[in-house]
Formats: sequence, C-alpha cells, structure tokens
Amino acid sequence: MPIFLKTERLVLRPFTGTDADVDRLFALDNDPDVMRFINGGRPTTREAIRTRTLPRLRHDCPCWEDRGYWAAEERSSGTFLGWFEFCPLDDDSPAVVELGYRLNKAAWGRGYATEGSRALVDKGFTDLGVERVTANTMTVNTGSRRVMEKVGLRFLRSFTGDWPDAIPGSEHGEVEYQLTRADWQSVPRGAGQAPEENAADAALFGRGAPGQDW
Repeated sequence: MPIFLKTERLVLRPFTGTDADVDRLFALDNDPDVMRFINGGRPTTREAIRTRTLPRLRHDCPCWEDRGYWAAEERSSGTFLGWFEFCPLDDDSPAVVELGYRLNKAAWGRGYATEGSRALVDKGFTDLGVERVTANTMTVNTGSRRVMEKVGLRFLRSFTGDWPDAIPGSEHGEVEYQLTRADWQSVPRGAGQAPEENAADAALFGRGAPGQDW
C-alpha cells in the first residue's frame, strides 16, 4: 500500500475502500464527541460511510495526481487514528488547499493533530506547489483554533455558514485561518513548535462546505 507521508509517530496512507476502512470510519463517525463540531454528534449509517464518506476520502486530485485525504495510523503499532485532509479547493490547481483532520478520542491530547498537520503544510509548500493553506472551524471550537495556530495558521475572518441544520454553537458563526507561502518561509523551521497539545487542543476542525458529509 503506497504511503503518502511519514512523521516521527504517524503514517498517512490512502483509504482502500475495504470493509476494514468502512468499519474504522463507521466507528469514528459514530462517536458523538468526535462529531460534536461536525454534525452535533448525530449518528451516521454504515451505508452513508460506504456510499458518501469513502468516495469523498478516495477522491483523486488531478492537479497533483494524488488524493486529498489520508488515513492516519500510529507508526509504531499500525493503529488507525482517523484521517487528515490536505485537499486543493480547485481540482485543477494546487495553489490553495484546505487543511483538516478527524481523529478518534484515543488519539486526543497526544499531539498527533499538530504533528500531522504541520507535516502536511511543510510538504505542501516544499513539494506540492501550494501557495496558501486555509482551514475553517466553528468559532466555539477553541481546541482546533489552537492547533491551527500551533501549525502556523493565523486568523483571517469570521463568517456565517449556510448550514441546513443548526448545531449547538453554530449561532456564533465560523472562523477561517490561513498560512501563505511567504509567511511560512519567514518562520525558521522548528520555531514555536509545541511538542503536543492538551486534551482540549485535540478537538476537531469544523463542518466544511455546506452540504458536505463531514
């Protein structure tokens, strides 16, 4: 199985579409704490995982002949931890990518979110022709906002999403963070990098674009 990226403690690999991946994603998306800032903690059916979630996670990005989502495994044990997103907003251009992740509770508070996100950002600016990284989350999702800041992203704007179903906290709106290539280049590698986040910092990125199955 091809590996997209390795860090000190993580392996990021493509989803295969097997029943094992369906089972892993089904468990992940049916933990109400994991899904709190995504859909308010509502359950997801196995059929939705198979027909909607997995095809999205297996989508190929023509602009760099690879995918935008990867299963995250613990390097030492092979344990499934969740997934990371580093996906071009335009299939035909790698200039602007969206960063995100969804990790199971066993992985929270161990610095995996920061470690994986930072490695993706560095690879994007170094190897993939990325010019700007963006990430969105709910305003009240302070954990994810801290992770974004640790990775180097900075607050850009507040906005209100047109969501079909309101969830607790959505009345406070959304926030967008970004990191440009110029800003990334201006910071020495390793500067300001905290080794791990606390439990609150392991919260999840936001709901994504309206209508997406997050």
